[in-house]
Amino acid sequence: MPKAKVFITHPLYPEARNLLQSCCDCEFWSKPERPARDEFLGRLKDKDGLVCLLTERIAEDTLRAAAKLRIVANVAVGYDNVDVPACTKRGVAVTNTPGVLDETTADFAWVLMMAVARRLVEADQYVRAGSWKGWDFDQFCGTDVWGKTLGIIGFGRIGRAVARRAAGFGMKVIYNSKTRAAEDIEKELRAEYRDLNTLLAEADFVTLHVPLNGDTRQMFDAPKLFRMKPTAFLINTSRGPIVDEAALVHALESKKIAGAGLDVFEQEPFVHPGLKRPNVVLAPHLGSASNETRGRMALVAAQNIVAFFQGQRPPNVLNPEGIKSS
Repeated sequence: MPKAKVFITHPLYPEARNLLQSCCDCEFWSKPERPARDEFLGRLKDKDGLVCLLTERIAEDTLRAAAKLRIVANVAVGYDNVDVPACTKRGVAVTNTPGVLDETTADFAWVLMMAVARRLVEADQYVRAGSWKGWDFDQFCGTDVWGKTLGIIGFGRIGRAVARRAAGFGMKVIYNSKTRAAEDIEKELRAEYRDLNTLLAEADFVTLHVPLNGDTRQMFDAPKLFRMKPTAFLINTSRGPIVDEAALVHALESKKIAGAGLDVFEQEPFVHPGLKRPNVVLAPHLGSASNETRGRMALVAAQNIVAFFQGQRPPNVLNPEGIKSS
């Protein structure tokens, strides 16, 4: 029986590559730039499976061009780049990689929080430019993180991982989520539930950990930003379109908030010019970017593909009905 043909839009890591090649006839995209849309669709014409990144959009035109496609393995937790209902309708299973990047992404939310609070990027650039002439008492004074109030919006796995880290900084943790956490979780993490407006008014740092969907797209708009303290910072490691960037720029320019740490953007890789300011730390979507975590993500995606083509239910299938109809 011939092996399933799979297109992989990134070279991945050795363990994932080896697993895929043991089961499938693999074609890997190895160029540094992402494949152009026409090239991407052309590569899919005879493929049974696809392993893709967030940079690839899987929509109706993709499915029309890839009539043989049976599974899409998205190397990410979020899957807003994939039209899951369209895939289900055409009998295409969709999988993601949950659970393996929670701690790394939580780490990076803290990286952004501390960097923007303590003006680390500004200070680094100052030293590199040769401008530093010696220690001074009020040079690059920032804001303490210790003892402040941390507001977490979205209290799933990553939000809770962020909350666990707050204990070491003596922070008060408040959160808002679509579903309130169980009492034992709140007690364990010393986290208190707040309605969204109250959280915004209390928090010194507001960090976003919600998925991108119809309810959350541009949920962080001007009214919400203006409810924050003028001394507060916004941190976003979830998805860029959750924040109205024009409104964020206005809030920063008018000093309605103190600063921001952003790992994601509304129209990646475009960054609103108004965000390129000293009190904003910008990162190129690095939340899960450790070799250990990216390697695990790639392996989970490969395991989903292999399970599917071995006649098993993929561990992380998002639309089981897509398998039934395939």
